[in-house]
Amino acid sequence: MKITISKENYLKAIAEAESQGESVKAATLARWVNVSAPAVTMAIKRLKRDGLIRVGEEGHITLTSAGREIANRILNRHHLIERMLAEIFGMEWYKVHDEAEQLEHAVSGDFERRLIEKLGTGEACPHGNLVGMDTPENRRQRGLKTLDESLSGQTVAVVSVYERDRLLMEYLEGLGVRPGATVSVEARNYDDTLTLRVDGKSVPLGQTAAQKVWVKASSN
Repeated sequence: MKITISKENYLKAIAEAESQGESVKAATLARWVNVSAPAVTMAIKRLKRDGLIRVGEEGHITLTSAGREIANRILNRHHLIERMLAEIFGMEWYKVHDEAEQLEHAVSGDFERRLIEKLGTGEACPHGNLVGMDTPENRRQRGLKTLDESLSGQTVAVVSVYERDRLLMEYLEGLGVRPGATVSVEARNYDDTLTLRVDGKSVPLGQTAAQKVWVKASSN
């Protein structure tokens, strides 16, 4: 069975959507992969034929063990490439996702092993995210919450940021809200925005953006 880049992208998208707590259906895939509904329908037929996914009665899509293995391999490579770009080449954290999307399909098994030898395993990527299945429930079990859930007067440390939105990451970087930053919530406003204290400055942040940032109580 030939595993094309297109198939790898669909399988990875299913795994990533699951890790965000989403129930995966055809419409979910169309949004995640940014393709038309007819294209997704054809892709689902091929993936099901190849034994890489299962489709439930209500259209719910899950990975088979073979599909999960491929998705995990691509996710691991993506994660390693992001770390390589940031830790070895010094690329900005908000740029490495897009670069890794391009490079992840071209990495050989030998190069992947060299990256593991150089970087090790188990570390978070530059966005603060763990590799593999890390659902919102998993994060809450580790004591994390989203920034929009923080109380007025609370100081928190930014742990991770949603990495599939380049504009969001660049916006947060401009505010100083990046992985590892310490942020104080000065106020929760009537219009659902937060007023944050970051690097000695007061900055506003909307609820939608704050929901994409995971934080923990600061030890400061």
